[in-house]
Amino acid sequence: MITLTSDFGTPYPAAMKGVVLQRTDTRLVDVSHDFPRHDVRTAAFWLRETLPYFPPATHLVVVDPGVGTERDALVVRAGDHALVGPDNGVLFPAARRLAGEGDLETYVIDEQRLEPVEPTAGTAAVDPASGTDRGPASSTFHGRDVFAPAAAAVHGTDPDRLESLGFLEPTDDRVDLALPAATVDGDRAAGEVLVVDDFGNVITNVPGGYLENRDRIVANGDPVPVGDTFAAVPAGDRLATVGSHGYVELDVNRDRGDEAFDLGVGDRVEFEPTPAAD
Repeated sequence: MITLTSDFGTPYPAAMKGVVLQRTDTRLVDVSHDFPRHDVRTAAFWLRETLPYFPPATHLVVVDPGVGTERDALVVRAGDHALVGPDNGVLFPAARRLAGEGDLETYVIDEQRLEPVEPTAGTAAVDPASGTDRGPASSTFHGRDVFAPAAAAVHGTDPDRLESLGFLEPTDDRVDLALPAATVDGDRAAGEVLVVDDFGNVITNVPGGYLENRDRIVANGDPVPVGDTFAAVPAGDRLATVGSHGYVELDVNRDRGDEAFDLGVGDRVEFEPTPAAD
């Protein structure tokens, strides 16, 4: 299968699917097309948490604020998986988890050597700004014109023979992205908000083990109960819990934790034990 991830919303993912389906009848699975616009780190986090649950696949990822610039387009082989996307770091947290103890193989896509993308019906693709043929790739839609055809070609190639694809060149020069780590020092932890999900749950980078054997903590100066489930507190109440990803979350049962805790992506969080009772 080929999975698709982007910050495009609609209708742009449909054009990418059309290009893929011109070249292969593989199964297509959407991860998400609603990631925050241009937010490479949020996409990288969720890909790292989601893609390991797929069987071997090709993963097409387009969160690409640098489209049209000199940034490279990449294919990364990670174990039995391949990831296709821009060279801005978005691929690598997931790739490292997919590879496990194995090495990553990284290739640069030579856009000029890709088979050109054209509609299957009507006239040839035209750049509306200039009225001329668009050429091998639009400067603003590499998802359709570069990454989709590359993903289709990679999907149809033995993972051990990616170098046989004429448009790929091995490289060790890449933009990496490592999600920040929290600091845990005894009973205290300091970190930051990695992402806020659609429910408003505030996902920090503090390991969930910090909450073990604690009934309450102080989060950024405010006492908060610790619960194993949202329902551990009444509806509308705040709590700290461990999310499915293994990190401490600051949440509200049936409401938004980001609003209740006044926290957003990148904000600092500090945890400490509640003071001992007199």
